[in-house]
Amino acid sequence: MNKKRSNTLFLTEIAVFTALAYLLDLLSGFLMARFWPQGGSISIAMVPIFLMAYRWGIKGGLLTGFLLGLLQFILGFAQIYTIVQGIIDYFIAFTVVGFAGIFVGQIQKSLAEGKKGKWMIYTVVGAFLGSFLRYLCHVVSGIVFFGEYAPKGQPVTIYSLIYNGTYMLPSFIISAIIIILVIGAMPKKSFLQEY
Repeated sequence: MNKKRSNTLFLTEIAVFTALAYLLDLLSGFLMARFWPQGGSISIAMVPIFLMAYRWGIKGGLLTGFLLGLLQFILGFAQIYTIVQGIIDYFIAFTVVGFAGIFVGQIQKSLAEGKKGKWMIYTVVGAFLGSFLRYLCHVVSGIVFFGEYAPKGQPVTIYSLIYNGTYMLPSFIISAIIIILVIGAMPKKSFLQEY
């Protein structure tokens, strides 16, 4: 594939997967808003970010995550109480999900060699890394900006760890399962890139 066509494909996929991630997050926000009053929901919005990270590497994942955060921020559906909180909970939190792309080489190589167990492990580890980094952003935001919601007598840090964990852990598990199913069902030649 020539460079110009590759860049066009990259940008097109970024746009499509960012829009898909936004729609998935919007849907989960409507369905789950009552469960997490200070924000957050069980969502599969990370799936498109992971797919871009595993197809295009860190740059694809980071850019998709950043654009998802930007869409949430500017379209007004995000829960933003201060600019700094909004930047942490949306721009940074979704951008760092793209670091799952650190494992792109191992995933792509394992797929090319037909080593199913190996690419599945790297996929889950990458999903865990991206989810964990996002979780840390939300925990920091919770400690700094939402401490007044902690039950009386409970340390703010513990409250933020638990609160954010109640939606991030299920989001990670569901996203990892979906990613494995999607990559497993895709024709390998269409998913592989040169690394």
